[in-house]
Amino acid sequence: MIEYSSDISVKLVRSMASDDMVIQAAQVSSKGENNPDTVPERLINALLKGRHGSPFEHTAFTFFIEAPIFVFREWQRHRISSFNEMSGRYTELKPKFYSPDVERGVINVGTKMKPVFVNHLEAAMDIQAILNHQSSSAWEHYQFMLKAGVANEVARMALPVNVYSQMYWTVNARSLMNFLSLRVESDDSTFRSYPQYEIDLAARKVERNFQEKMPLTHKAFVQNGRVAP
Repeated sequence: MIEYSSDISVKLVRSMASDDMVIQAAQVSSKGENNPDTVPERLINALLKGRHGSPFEHTAFTFFIEAPIFVFREWQRHRISSFNEMSGRYTELKPKFYSPDVERGVINVGTKMKPVFVNHLEAAMDIQAILNHQSSSAWEHYQFMLKAGVANEVARMALPVNVYSQMYWTVNARSLMNFLSLRVESDDSTFRSYPQYEIDLAARKVERNFQEKMPLTHKAFVQNGRVAP
């Protein structure tokens, strides 16, 4: 049974990350590991403001992500992190395809570099129908080749980039802030970015976990224009 989805799943499966870890790493270079005079929020804000990034590298987040392949291809441009993605060579991919929700803007009234999308229900419904039809046809061809004994690595060539894959992603807080600065469109950004809708959706889920685990760091990140140190 083919599944069509407009969701992207982001789950934090493991973390070794806290504001305290950043503070300890920063203190050791100046006043010792446990300085009682340190004001945590002030120190973390000073690190972000001065772009002193190395203390944030002593943290780690591991996420399990399920998303269409075209999202992963953008995600994996952030190379200062670790990825392990499901292999289409060694496993049979799942019959799950991304199909944009009809609420997603599909008409760009801006420019290629600074897009502005508007909703157009009729166009969105047509796009959804076209993608679902093509995905279904591609899956049939994929299954036909597998049953005929064609190798996975060849049969997968029939599948479009909206097929879902899965990966583990491990990243430290410094690289995570760089990811968020580029993949979340925000009015708070000093340097505004214009990410694709789908990776923006995923990045916001990542950011909620970051905010929960490192609230002082996240607050300083936002206050300092969402610029990674």
